[in-house]
Amino acid sequence: MSDVTILGLSIANHVIVGSGLLTDQERNIRRLIERGAGAVVTKTIHPTPPQGLDERIVRLPVGMLNSTTYSKRSVNHWLQVLRSFADDRLPVIASLHADSPAELAALAKDVEATGCRALELGISCLNEEDGLEDDNPDRVYAYTSETRSRTSLPMSVKLAIGEGLQDRVRAAIAGGADAVTVSDTISGAAVSPTTGDLELNGVFGYSGPGIKPLVLAAIWQLRRRGIDLPVLGCGGVGGGRDVADYLSVGANAAQVYTALHTDMYQTLERILAETRELIGPQTDAPVPEHREPEGAVI
Repeated sequence: MSDVTILGLSIANHVIVGSGLLTDQERNIRRLIERGAGAVVTKTIHPTPPQGLDERIVRLPVGMLNSTTYSKRSVNHWLQVLRSFADDRLPVIASLHADSPAELAALAKDVEATGCRALELGISCLNEEDGLEDDNPDRVYAYTSETRSRTSLPMSVKLAIGEGLQDRVRAAIAGGADAVTVSDTISGAAVSPTTGDLELNGVFGYSGPGIKPLVLAAIWQLRRRGIDLPVLGCGGVGGGRDVADYLSVGANAAQVYTALHTDMYQTLERILAETRELIGPQTDAPVPEHREPEGAVI
């Protein structure tokens, strides 16, 4: 089976475990890699994660709502863990964010010193106390360019689908991104059948099968608008067919996360087996030929 190159990492397949609660522990990350994951993205490391928030998940028939934000483990803890992963040459991507571009850049420099080989900038989380209502090209460029000024590590910028995605992607490219991850969670809500109030008491991040058609469309449109840097497709992967679909529209790899909340290791192994059956030997996914479709809007 041929390796796939993502963010400078030579990985065994196109399936990457995305960032979240399940990747907040060293043990889980190691076991996910042992079970065959091409790479694993850590839960987002943050110098000062929000405190006192009611962080929970709500399972839905079509996915999951979550009110979680960043890892509560200290930066020093993560630096030690990342150093251990680097010593063992494990394909781990460190997800990072901070309260300002300068803080994120400093964190990235510290992470690079551990020997970690790749980053994902988790700058689009909408679950902070005030939400994320100002994700715009200027903000994306500021975080990306400042981080690039302090580290040479390959990095992907994780962005949510929605209005202005093309401009935000181009801002990430201008800032020095090597790839983009599409998509972060999108705004979602569910009504409690017992109280009639919103679950989790508000609007939070939705992930799961319902997001997949939206992300497929976004990646397809990006490719046909001439965006040719690597794209990591993320949203609604629950089987090998989903991975194949992401590769078909131009993604270079697919991240799986929400589905792993049920039978984590067995689900990962099933997805990997189905992917092998559908796409055969793993090779770098080609970028589709540029073509501007009539009426395409991002």
